[in-house]
Amino acid sequence: MTRKTIVLTGASDGIGAAAARQLATAGHRLILVGRSVEKTKAVAEAASAEFLTADFARLDEVRELAEQISALVDGDGIDVLANNAGGIFGDRTPTVDGHEKTIQVNHLAPFLLTNLLLPQLLQADAAVINTSSVGHRLFGRIDVDDLDNDRRYSANKAYGDAKLANVLFTKSLHTRFHADGLSSVAFHPGTVRTNFASDSSTIMRLVYRSPLKHLLLTSTAEGGSVLRWFIEGTPDETWYSGAYYDERTLSNRVNPQVDDADLADALWRRSAELVGLDSR
Repeated sequence: MTRKTIVLTGASDGIGAAAARQLATAGHRLILVGRSVEKTKAVAEAASAEFLTADFARLDEVRELAEQISALVDGDGIDVLANNAGGIFGDRTPTVDGHEKTIQVNHLAPFLLTNLLLPQLLQADAAVINTSSVGHRLFGRIDVDDLDNDRRYSANKAYGDAKLANVLFTKSLHTRFHADGLSSVAFHPGTVRTNFASDSSTIMRLVYRSPLKHLLLTSTAEGGSVLRWFIEGTPDETWYSGAYYDERTLSNRVNPQVDDADLADALWRRSAELVGLDSR
């Protein structure tokens, strides 16, 4: 198998940490990103990986992260960027950047990071892997003029919107850059036993923290193996660029907004505006 340079966010815990440990056996160069120094360092040591830390609720830290990654690869390309960081939260909370936390952590921060790393990604004909969720179909209904859900906030809707944004972002990456060699995919990793809902006050937190989790949820290791499958896969052979997968299965069970090309373009432009990028 070809050795890849892989940047994996959300690597301090959950399926990101599981995927990192699994990928360590294949000899790839792993650059792991997490919020906690202690937890990310521990995973990196177990995986013989490099690591960086950043809080995606602070866009200045995302910009600094992009600079640090660029310095680490030092003129070389990035073969895979796995945008895996995310979560569902409780009450509506603004970040220091003025955005609702769910949309920033799950969408705006990885949108910014991906765009800042585009030169290295295009250099290597890279794959961008976006961890989404079936929640995009169950709860999402995006209004690009109200991404912060000022008018209709609930934790579930905010999460569904953010995961829908991941799929629309995948579509836009494919539309804008696939002809230049970049591939992109979004996937639902399965309903995995992680602590991603620990900061949430929703019914999802009750499931994740109750004995029901052993009946309803799959293991972190299995979720990590799904993520690994996309990371090590060959675009347009293992999986199709611009598509959404339910675990390893190509799925057409998507939110109707996924097929709205005008919405995808509008979301890109609005996201670029919110993070201070040229919308191109």
